[in-house]
Amino acid sequence: MDLEELIHNCKKGKRQAQAELYRRYSGILFGMCLKYSKNRAEAEDNLHDSFMIIFDKIDQYSFQGSFEGWIKRITVNTVLQKYRKEQYLNVVSENIQEEIEVDTNQTDIGLSTLLGYIQELPHKYRLTFCLYVLDGYSHKEISEMLGTSTGTSKSNLARAKSILREKIEKTKINIA
Repeated sequence: MDLEELIHNCKKGKRQAQAELYRRYSGILFGMCLKYSKNRAEAEDNLHDSFMIIFDKIDQYSFQGSFEGWIKRITVNTVLQKYRKEQYLNVVSENIQEEIEVDTNQTDIGLSTLLGYIQELPHKYRLTFCLYVLDGYSHKEISEMLGTSTGTSKSNLARAKSILREKIEKTKINIA
C-alpha cells in the first residue's frame, strides 16, 4: 500500500492502516523521542502520546509537504508540550554568549554512550541541545517553541555542551 492510500485509510479510521503507519514510522519517531527523553520508558510514553495525536489530527494533513516532516513536528511539539506542563523548562537568568564546541571526533565513545549522556542532561539543556544541534532549529525558533528568550536558549545550549564535554573528557580518561 502506498503512503497516500495509507493516509487516506487512516483518515477513515481503519485500524490496519493505523497499525501499518505505526510500523513504518515508530522507529524514526522513537529515535526522536529518545533524544528528548531522560530514559527509554519516558521515550515510549512520548511515542505513544505522539501517535495518539497523529491519529487524532491526521485529517488535518493535506498532502502539502512531507508527511514524515509533519509527524516529526507533531512528535517534537508533543514532547515539548509535556515538559512545558511539567515545569521542566525554567528560565535561566545567566546569559552565556560563548559558543562551546563539543568535538566527539577526538574520542572513541559509542553512539549509545553519547545518547546516554544526552539523556542525562537536565530537561531544559537536553531539549535545547537536541533542537539546536541534532534537529537544526535556530535559537529564535527554539525560544518560540520553549517559551523562553533567545539568550536563554544560547545559555542552555552552552551549558549542555559544557556538561557533555565534561562527560566525554571523563570517558576519554577512563578509556586511556
